[in-house]
Amino acid sequence: MAPPSGTANPLQGTLELLILHSLSSGPMHGYAIAQHIGRLSDEVLSVEQGSLYPALERLQRNGWVTSAWRATPTGRFARYYTITRSGRKQLGQKIDQYDRVALAIARVLGRD
Repeated sequence: MAPPSGTANPLQGTLELLILHSLSSGPMHGYAIAQHIGRLSDEVLSVEQGSLYPALERLQRNGWVTSAWRATPTGRFARYYTITRSGRKQLGQKIDQYDRVALAIARVLGRD
C-alpha cells in the first residue's frame, strides 16, 4: 500500500539534508563533511564512508552539488564539494519537510 499523499519517511533524505546544510557554510571534502556533522551533533551522528560517498554522488547527479579536486591544508588532494543554487533551493525544501516530520513525531509523542 502506498503512503498517503503528503506523508514522508522520517529518515528518507536526512543524510542529504545534513550534507547540503554542511556545504552551505562552504566547500568541503568528504572527510570534512563527516567530521562537521559529527562535531555539530556532539558525536551523536556518525556518517560512514559507505553512506556518505554514494549520497554525494546522488547529490552531484541531481545537480545539487559540484566537485573539484583541490589540495587540502595538509597538502593532499581531495575532491571538494560545493552546493549549487539548485542545491540551496533543495536544502530549503528538505528543511521544510524535516520540520513537518519533526512536528508530526512530536505530536504523536505528546510533546508539541
